[in-house]
Amino acid sequence: MTMKIRVVFMVMLLLGAFYFTFFYSDEKQAADRDALATEENNLVEETAAHTVRVKLERVYLDGEVSEEVVQETIWSMEDFWAAYDEWQLIDMTEEEIIFQKRVDDISPLLKANGYFGISENGVLSIFNGKPGQAEIIQSFFQIDVERLESKRHDDLVKGIPIKSKQEYEEVLESFKPFSVPK
Repeated sequence: MTMKIRVVFMVMLLLGAFYFTFFYSDEKQAADRDALATEENNLVEETAAHTVRVKLERVYLDGEVSEEVVQETIWSMEDFWAAYDEWQLIDMTEEEIIFQKRVDDISPLLKANGYFGISENGVLSIFNGKPGQAEIIQSFFQIDVERLESKRHDDLVKGIPIKSKQEYEEVLESFKPFSVPK
């Protein structure tokens, strides 16, 4: 009887080892498949970059709007939004994103070629070039020419160059007392 018990015990041990190996290896293979699938998903997410057209609009004190268009590859939305955190989102489609920023300065165009002057009908205006020969960029208010000193009137006819925000503000302030009430 001892021999029978030993044989039965050995058979049970062999069967147990076989089942343990069989089930353990299935679980291990399933775990390996899950790990591989996770790695593949991560790789797909990393390579699934999206390219969009980004339009950056800068609005200057003088009303001028400049646009810059760039192609942006978005790898991470978090990084993308962080890069434009100082900009205001204006519009967004799948292909294009428009941001806008207000710039507390006059435009580069005004600094390069802007002149304060007076239009034919007596309105204080900014010209793209010297008054009389150039187009009006922006108009402000009607000036009572009768109240102006002749030198100041001549300055407006010839054109007062604008090179900085400070000059822009100073000229506007200096001519406000001569504006015609509406």
